[in-house]
Amino acid sequence: MLENLFTDSPDLEEENARLRAIVAALMDRSERATQSTNRPISQLSHVVTLEQQIRARTRDLAETLDKLRVANTRLSKAERDAVAARNALTDALEAITEGFAMFDAQDRLTMWNSRFCADLPDVRRRIGPGLSFRDYVRIVSESPSLNLPQTTLRRDWVVQRLDSHRRRDVNFMVPLIEDQWLQVSEQRMASGGTAVTQTDVTGMVRTAREERTKLLDEQAEMVRATLDHIDQGVMIFDAKARLAGWNRRLRELFSPPVDLLATGTPFSALLNNLMRRRQLGRSNIRATLTDWVNGPPFRPPLTLEILQDEGAVIELSAQAMPDRGFVISFNDLTKERRAIAEMHRLNETLEARVRARTIELESARDAAERANTSKSRFVASASHDLLQPLNAAKLFLASLSAMDQPPAQERLIERITKAFGSVEQILGALLDISKFDIGAARAKPETLALAPLLERLREEFTPIARERGLELRVHPSGAHVTSDPVYLKRILQNLLSNALRYTTQGRVVLGVRSCGPDLRLEVWDTGSGIPEDRQADIFEEFTRLNPSQSEAGMGLGLAIVEQACALLNHSLHLRSVVGRGTMFAVTVPRAAPPEIGTTPLALQEASNAALEDLLILVVENDDNVRSAMMGVLEDWGCSPIEARTQSEAASQIEEFGVPPDVILADYQLDAGETGLDLITDLRAKHGPVPAVLITANHSPDLVQKAEDHDIPVMTKPLALRRLRRLLQQVALHRDKTEMIGSSPADRGDHSYWLRHAQHED
Repeated sequence: MLENLFTDSPDLEEENARLRAIVAALMDRSERATQSTNRPISQLSHVVTLEQQIRARTRDLAETLDKLRVANTRLSKAERDAVAARNALTDALEAITEGFAMFDAQDRLTMWNSRFCADLPDVRRRIGPGLSFRDYVRIVSESPSLNLPQTTLRRDWVVQRLDSHRRRDVNFMVPLIEDQWLQVSEQRMASGGTAVTQTDVTGMVRTAREERTKLLDEQAEMVRATLDHIDQGVMIFDAKARLAGWNRRLRELFSPPVDLLATGTPFSALLNNLMRRRQLGRSNIRATLTDWVNGPPFRPPLTLEILQDEGAVIELSAQAMPDRGFVISFNDLTKERRAIAEMHRLNETLEARVRARTIELESARDAAERANTSKSRFVASASHDLLQPLNAAKLFLASLSAMDQPPAQERLIERITKAFGSVEQILGALLDISKFDIGAARAKPETLALAPLLERLREEFTPIARERGLELRVHPSGAHVTSDPVYLKRILQNLLSNALRYTTQGRVVLGVRSCGPDLRLEVWDTGSGIPEDRQADIFEEFTRLNPSQSEAGMGLGLAIVEQACALLNHSLHLRSVVGRGTMFAVTVPRAAPPEIGTTPLALQEASNAALEDLLILVVENDDNVRSAMMGVLEDWGCSPIEARTQSEAASQIEEFGVPPDVILADYQLDAGETGLDLITDLRAKHGPVPAVLITANHSPDLVQKAEDHDIPVMTKPLALRRLRRLLQQVALHRDKTEMIGSSPADRGDHSYWLRHAQHED
């Protein structure tokens, strides 16, 4: 009855009938059980309670039936979906063009498609669900379709196959009979099972084999072409000492019969032919070659030298190959040996040729030294012959400028002054280059303050910048550096002049930048810039970036800058962008400022002390220059006296009765006299009179000789501003000594201050 209760019966009337039958049976059982008690009331109460319990149980049973019907419905649907998925998976596996099988985590076969082991029919018939992987490998190894003829090979294959199964991912090739090939791939799945894929790659293997064969043929052709183009005769023999290959050069060397140069010709036949025709010389090398050819597989190489009857020298080289074959090559050394013989012959006369060449080089050296000496003499001559009249003209122009002139004449004088200034710059640049070329340039580094130097450069170039419509910025600096004051000033002058010349609009900036223990003096401009491929050329002599520019110089400024920086050991840097501008930087060592109280008087700001009544002795053998100098000094308010020679100078001093305040003496006087000797003699008689040696000779030796006598040097053409400062220093010192009551003889030599003051401009 319970079985009927839990069967599917959706009819409600039938279900109610069943429940009524259950209730009747329960009541009947209750009545029979309570009749013996003779208690009707208690039985009735028990029946009512039982009926309630039955109704509650009936409701529970009804709800349970409803849940069972829903669960059965879902289960049925899940079974239908699972069947559909399995069918879809089966269809998908069948759609795959490769053989596929899947083993579970226990290595039991669970699923495969019809193409799995299709190339192994006997294996295909023996596989089924639950087949272990080890049995599967054993069945495959026993298949006659597997192209492994030996039993040991099949056993080794099983061991390798099971060993590879331990890896997560493996691919290998399986050879089958009738030149068939399978590629087997195994992939371990996340569940622990294994997916096995079999792909027929026979077509790929055969195509690759054909391509490899074709490649080998092409390589053989390439080898043959290579052999035909090398300069050695080559014969290749196989393991049985039969001819397998040769090249064209072999025929050119020995011209063997055509029938012998055939594949398979024994080595002995070729050797006999060459020996009979004496192609291998008169010496009997048959035994040596035969013993080597018949030797062990790994015999060492053999090298022989053959001298033929006509004098040709042939080098024979034999080399064994791994397959027991060997290669014999013949190299014609005739030209090389003849060249060696010629070399020996030439070496015999080498010493004589070396002596002759040495004499030629010595002559060339002497000629170069004479040319260099001639150049030095020319430079010295140019210094005196060109700068002397230029100096006179400059002095006359200075005197003329001090006079009252009509405006038109003043403009003319100004133009002439500028023209002479340009000539002076050109001559100065040529002299500087000449000094660098002949090695006459000498640097004298010292500690100097940058502030006065930068201020003088600002004063010098501001009018030029204003005339060109440019803005010149010179940033002040209180730093001190170690450098030669003359050359450092010349470097910055050339850089500023170059920047102003090639800048058409914008500004030029000179500033000082800290660079570790050093300082960088930088000159920036907003000019057209220098192309990168021309940045090395601009430092060459007489090289101009824009020769067509009307105001372009001679192209010596940057050459002087580079050589002066090299002389001073100052680094020179260049950075330029075309269309934006250029920056030149000179790196100089930073120096500590001098202690307070040690700065010389001439290094302080020059006063405007009056030059009236300053007695100056001018010694100059050139009348024009002397006259011009006298005019300039008189315009400054000085009291100059003149002399041509040393005797005239002594007479002038005796006539005045007092020594001069300053001696301005030209170095080169008449009759072999020099201004250096004159100053020395006058000081010996009248005490340490301040003196300046004026010369057109820029020789460092002369400067050093003058400094040894405490005499500063000024070169022609004279820088009048510098000369005026020198004289102001003398006047200032004279006034101080007079205030403390010193006599002229006790005034002392001012040359120490003059040497420093001469660098201020």
